[in-house]
Amino acid sequence: MTHSISTSYVEPGEELLDLVRRAIAQVLDRDPAEIGPDSRLFDDLGLDSTSALELLMEIEADSGVEFDMDTLEQHHFTSVRALAGYVRCQLDG
Repeated sequence: MTHSISTSYVEPGEELLDLVRRAIAQVLDRDPAEIGPDSRLFDDLGLDSTSALELLMEIEADSGVEFDMDTLEQHHFTSVRALAGYVRCQLDG
């Protein structure tokens, strides 16, 4: 069986953007107001591989989503909006 992985962008909505912002703020000990939807996770916010794993666990706990690591790709971590879009896709299943 072949699986097709969509790389198209999905608009996450304000609620998911806020959830991801709060999770990032928690993991990186930052003020959520400083984290914009287009903030780059690694370049602007200082996320690293360890904090990325913590972030995924925090989002899973906050949203109830269980990430499929086979579909998670580097481009999902380019920005807050990109990660929130990935969360939306996972929630929509």
